[in-house]
Amino acid sequence: MADLLKGKRALILGVANSHSIAWGIAQALAREGAELAFTYQGEAFGRRVMPLAESIGAKIVMPADVLDSASLDAAFERLESEWGRLDILVHAIAYSDKAELDGRFVDTSRANFLKSLEVSCYSLVDLVRRAEPLMTEGGSVITLTYIGAQRVTPNYNVMGVAKAALESAVRYLANDLGPKGIRVNAISAGPMRTLAGAAIAGARRVYRAGEANAPLRTNGTLEAVGGTALWLASDGGACTTGEIVFVDGGHHVLGMPQAENLAG
Repeated sequence: MADLLKGKRALILGVANSHSIAWGIAQALAREGAELAFTYQGEAFGRRVMPLAESIGAKIVMPADVLDSASLDAAFERLESEWGRLDILVHAIAYSDKAELDGRFVDTSRANFLKSLEVSCYSLVDLVRRAEPLMTEGGSVITLTYIGAQRVTPNYNVMGVAKAALESAVRYLANDLGPKGIRVNAISAGPMRTLAGAAIAGARRVYRAGEANAPLRTNGTLEAVGGTALWLASDGGACTTGEIVFVDGGHHVLGMPQAENLAG
């Protein structure tokens, strides 16, 4: 194929390294002809992102901090100046203090609760508001969520609450922007071996449990998530908006572990 997204321009936020879900999405979009721009937060992430961006021919790689309005203004001003329009926005940003991704949710601090919600949820709203004027021909917004938004997941804690807010924001944004042909959806990937996932206590056990119990006996993969994002970004997803699309081997349909994995 290599031309499903020919002529489309996509902004990708949240690539941390080559194992990032955002990078899996970026590769899928680039293979189908999309022109990509990337952001990074801080020099350390910049050193990781720049070689990846260069490997797929991206010419725009710029700093951006979702807690700094001036940096976001500068990023979107550059997109407007160099591109003039935007077709796809990929939001792969989340945060919580690692120390609070362990133990009980009730012990979440006020400061971490507020920052987690601001970075993980409000940032999508803030970015979409800036992207809307550039999506003059319609567009596709894609964010990332997790089953912990809908069901209690050990140690996910405040991130589950933040992702629940994010999923609700997806629905409200989809309704607001639908008249302009802008679609807003979330991909709910299963446990994956990413930098963000590793911050959650017991992540390895959760990953193994997902693989052992999912109907397909596999967790989501970068390739599968990338393929789903490609569908949502392409004309194939033209009538899909406000959705939470699971890419987790089917794990979200289960009520309990598979029979062979029940203790006793």
